[in-house]
Amino acid sequence: MQRPPQEDFLLKETKPHLGGGKVMGDKFTSTYDLVEQMQYLYVRVVKAKDLPGKDVTGSLDPYVEVRLGNYKGTTRHFEKKSNPEWSQVFAFSKDRIQASVLEVNVKDKDFIKDDFVGCVMFDLNDIPKRVPPDSPLAPQWYRLEDRHGNKVKGELMLAVWMGTQADEAFPESWHSDSAAVTGADALATIRSKVYLSPKLWYLRVNVIEAQDLIPGDRSRFPEVYVKAILGNQALRTRVSMSKTINPMWNEDLMFVAAEPFEEPLILSVEDRVAPNKDEVVGRCAIPLQYIERRLDHRPINSKWYNLEKHIIVEGEKKKEIKFSSRIHMRLYLEGGYHVLDESTHYSSDLRPTAKQLWKSSIGVLELGILNAHGISPMKTKDGRATTDAYCVAKYGQKWVRTRTIIDSFAPKWNEQYTWEVFDPCTVITIGVFDNCHLQGGDKSGGAKDSRIGKVRIRLSTLETGRVYTHSYPLLVLHPTGVKKMGEIHLAVRFTCSSLLNMMHMYSQPLLPKMHYIYPLTVSQLDNLRHQATQIVSMRLSRAEPPLRKEIVEYMLDVGSHMWSMRRSKANVFRIMGVLGGLIAIGKWFDQICNWKNPITTVLIHILFLILVLYPELILPTIFLYLFLIGVWYYRWRPRHPPHMDTRLSCADNAHPDELDEEFDTFPTSRPPDIVRMRYDRLRSIAGRIQTVVGDLATQGERLQSLLSWRDPRATALFVIFCLIASIALYVMPFQVVALVTGFYVLRHPRFRHKLPSTPVNFFRRLPARTDCML
Repeated sequence: MQRPPQEDFLLKETKPHLGGGKVMGDKFTSTYDLVEQMQYLYVRVVKAKDLPGKDVTGSLDPYVEVRLGNYKGTTRHFEKKSNPEWSQVFAFSKDRIQASVLEVNVKDKDFIKDDFVGCVMFDLNDIPKRVPPDSPLAPQWYRLEDRHGNKVKGELMLAVWMGTQADEAFPESWHSDSAAVTGADALATIRSKVYLSPKLWYLRVNVIEAQDLIPGDRSRFPEVYVKAILGNQALRTRVSMSKTINPMWNEDLMFVAAEPFEEPLILSVEDRVAPNKDEVVGRCAIPLQYIERRLDHRPINSKWYNLEKHIIVEGEKKKEIKFSSRIHMRLYLEGGYHVLDESTHYSSDLRPTAKQLWKSSIGVLELGILNAHGISPMKTKDGRATTDAYCVAKYGQKWVRTRTIIDSFAPKWNEQYTWEVFDPCTVITIGVFDNCHLQGGDKSGGAKDSRIGKVRIRLSTLETGRVYTHSYPLLVLHPTGVKKMGEIHLAVRFTCSSLLNMMHMYSQPLLPKMHYIYPLTVSQLDNLRHQATQIVSMRLSRAEPPLRKEIVEYMLDVGSHMWSMRRSKANVFRIMGVLGGLIAIGKWFDQICNWKNPITTVLIHILFLILVLYPELILPTIFLYLFLIGVWYYRWRPRHPPHMDTRLSCADNAHPDELDEEFDTFPTSRPPDIVRMRYDRLRSIAGRIQTVVGDLATQGERLQSLLSWRDPRATALFVIFCLIASIALYVMPFQVVALVTGFYVLRHPRFRHKLPSTPVNFFRRLPARTDCML
């Protein structure tokens, strides 16, 4: 399947006008030097005093309306208050200003029609400009006027100025771009926000033994196990082999816990009285705040915990006063591990949990999210297609969310964010989403924000101090195939504070040392990573405004471990690409052996002769050759960061059924005939893999059979050959042996035969264990 000609999946380098063009060498003078300046008219409405009454009762329900051309923003209203305080800021984009006068009206809220109280008018040509770090403009009192310019009772405190998005008032201000959004909940969902992931710990529960258990049925040997529950995580030990009232386990259970600790660890000792019936023998709850924290591999003292006996009385649990059962455990929070909530292939943070073990930062990562263009329509509103786009960026524990640009296929954010960098071999992830919660937040029917695309940038591929400005394609895989949803324009700069410290990081282990001293199993890591992502998504979804679960899971690649035919093909092609260099060397050596180019073959003979006569030159020659290759390839080094590659991902020619299988739920929700077809296809692929694995096992078993006397004649021949070879090698100098062997391998085709050589024939005749298999 050919790639559609209109689709452009390549990275484009751009030259935006960053920081308003204030360039000094390679640095910009503005704080917002990685984004384009956006001019805004700011209006800060502080308070009013001595407002006149308008109702029959003489009371007033005041609010302020800020009007600029067709744009109108309003403050909240107060009931029966003549001296209200609002402290609200309004921001109008200069690009969309089509008026020359700013109106600030004070009105009285009424059921039928709001009454006009007074106004203040500003000529836009007279409004001062302010650029941080200038001090904020002080608000002033303005006397209200009627529509004819006459002074009326009441004063309004205002501050009006022209500024940029670098202004401190920008994040919390009302924007003219979002004038169509109403309601406090909806307005909260469109503002920019910085989030922090919860601090995650591994909780290790070492269950050692229990003592003086009192089972319900004392006439039988108890089959006891321990069940541990922490939030939504539940694990259990095996049934104790010592079927007594003093059972032993000495088994570790691992959980993920997040600060602040909200739920206790609940342990219950249960007796399996029947195949599907378990009886609680004792129970205890342990708050995590009181559990000891371990920073290294030194052992922690164990403790005895009393078990509470529960008796069911009219459906309620009641403690028994006289009860002496207890359980012996070793509980501690592991601070020396890094809790993996991302794939290790593109993690953004590799530090251990305990802050005491953190090393100093090596630099700063700056990201400018400029704009996007060509965004696809994501939904229909009022009969027309629209998109309300925002960006989310994640690096380390810090998540950032830009403001939502309403109803635009070419949104401009121009927001800049900064992260501390502790390891260069990390990845920042930037995702673009469509906001589906503008009509009253969660009250819009539980809609999910749609994904528009994602970009990953590995910091180690960036040159330090250089500003990378590129337009990245936003690619999303759908059941119908890969689709370009638009392009996002980013500016990235990685600044290194200490080159020596950064170079030293390349000699350090990727993960904290506890991962190597006491490694966790692959199944443990998979389970713990799943629990960690669930906790992070749950905590961030409780923030205000929430960073919803579908956003967090997409950014953390939660479903990347699921089976995918497309991904499996891509990995096979990646392996072939890695082995391509070795295959090319093999083909080149075959051409040398077959004298395709006699001059090259003669030169190889001379080089081989020199290396055999002077073996001390072998390693220097190899490393010098690698050095020259590296210097030669420097001319063609990558000039831009890597991006999502559809061809590498096998996304541009994936079969529709393979994509449908990839998007299937787990467990499957497809009809039985489709499931049967996919199962048969999987069996055929597994059959080929089985054949390859069997062939590898056969070659290994033939090697083993050389000395196993499974074939007595073959082993006898090999043993006699080894004896003769040992004598010959002892008598002849090693250099002579190497020269004879090398010249034999490089001999002219005239002295070669098309039949396999004697050693190959001998090896293929050796027995394997395939004839013993059913």
